[in-house]
Amino acid sequence: MLLGLVVTSVLSGASSAALLAIIHRALTPGDLGLRVIAAAFAAALLAKVATQYVSQVMLVEFAQGVVLRLCRDLCNRVLAAPLDRLERLGAPRLMTTLNDDVIVLSGAVLIVPTIATNLAVLAGCALYLAWLSLPVFLLCAAMAAVGAIVYRLLLRRAQASLAAARDGRDRLFGNFRTLIEGVKELKLHAARRDDFVRREIDETTELLRHHNVSAIRRVLVADVWNQTLFFILVAMLLFGAPAMTSLPGDTLTGYVFAALYMMAPMWALLGAVPTFMRGRISLNKIRELDADLESAALEPTRAAPASPTGPLRIELDAARYAYPAPSADEAGFVLGPIDLRLEAGEIVFVTGGNGCGKSTLVRMLTGLYRPADGVVRCNGESVDDGNREQYRQNFSVVFADFFLFGRLFGLDARGRTAEITRHLALLGMEHKVSVQDDRLSTIALSSGQRRRLALLTAYLEDRPVYVFDEWAADQDPTYKQVFYTRLLPELKARGKCVVVVTHDDKYFHLGDRVLALDAGRIVQTTRPARAAVAATGGL
Repeated sequence: MLLGLVVTSVLSGASSAALLAIIHRALTPGDLGLRVIAAAFAAALLAKVATQYVSQVMLVEFAQGVVLRLCRDLCNRVLAAPLDRLERLGAPRLMTTLNDDVIVLSGAVLIVPTIATNLAVLAGCALYLAWLSLPVFLLCAAMAAVGAIVYRLLLRRAQASLAAARDGRDRLFGNFRTLIEGVKELKLHAARRDDFVRREIDETTELLRHHNVSAIRRVLVADVWNQTLFFILVAMLLFGAPAMTSLPGDTLTGYVFAALYMMAPMWALLGAVPTFMRGRISLNKIRELDADLESAALEPTRAAPASPTGPLRIELDAARYAYPAPSADEAGFVLGPIDLRLEAGEIVFVTGGNGCGKSTLVRMLTGLYRPADGVVRCNGESVDDGNREQYRQNFSVVFADFFLFGRLFGLDARGRTAEITRHLALLGMEHKVSVQDDRLSTIALSSGQRRRLALLTAYLEDRPVYVFDEWAADQDPTYKQVFYTRLLPELKARGKCVVVVTHDDKYFHLGDRVLALDAGRIVQTTRPARAAVAATGGL
């Protein structure tokens, strides 16, 4: 690809130089005759059009391939990064990079074919000028070098403003997320809404406007400098060269003609500079994110072996997870050390107050968090970076902050129509949702209904371990009853290990164990015979 681009670009530039020379010669044909010149013009034009077309097609394919590979690589990086690292980076930064920076960089990459064509034209014109008169060409090249140095100095401040604007977009994406997720609360409280708009939206957008306008002004100043220098050069050729040198008239005419011929590609290149500056800033941001993700010991994302079908035993031996301290004066939350053993065919309830570590326990149990100390074992084998991806395939989880996909990704629904229909009816969803091929007919439902569909998806996964984090919190009593008295016992009867994070103590008697968490530790374990005590508030 690179060799082809170089060859076609050189040929395109040479064709441009030949066209320029032929047009100049056509103005003073001399002994050649117009027919010969016209034939040469047609040949040069054909060569330029052909090489330009080939080079642009190759560049477009190359640019599109770069952008698509970049998108895929970034997505794979995110999927391979540890969950806690992604949480610390924050959704606004990830979204700005994946959305805004990729688009900006794509725009910069996609104008490369046009830039390459214009550079080829300018290179061809430069060759022609050097052929006309090497001394005059060297003088023009010296002036162009001075102009480029000053232009670069003028652009430095513009680039600083563009970089500040890019940093502001991180904050703006965070504001957008707050706006979307908090729109109900903002609508219900006028003072809160007005204050949010004034202190967040207005301030951030005004900051972005200021930096963008400042950058554009500085780019315009640099453009004015280049245009002024260009016309000073033309004036020197027109008025200074005849007085100071014995430059032939046809050579002088060729120089002026070439200079005018070069105006369009030169202005096109200057117009592309802001796009390339933004693209460079976005590329740096993508590299920074990539470095942050890579520094966290990326996990394998290749397809893991199938999860075991036999009995499963999971052990947490003095497992501990610590969150980073929010400040120098505060200690981060610590879960553990946790000693826990889970067996196939049992139901374990996990309860405790808000902030006691229930969700953190779920993340560490399922392999989403690496324990800082201690060990997690599966059937006696320690879980480490080499087998953690395979270990995760043992779990079907409905998180408290679950996400419902519109398609049954990774699941084969063929031949399971009766099973799907039965569970939809059991969850009261048979008249609202259907499964067509591998797609849910709709996910535009209430939060409780969406959670029931997430439960359906988990059932279809058929993994050895099921974890439900506050699944019944927003369900009607009818569906709570179905969940606790029918679905969980059914999973237990199938030999599944079931872990349920819940506050519904009236159903604790259905479990094999009830674990109570407080301040990151298991403070009490209740067996079925003592479940009645737990239901009265003993936990």
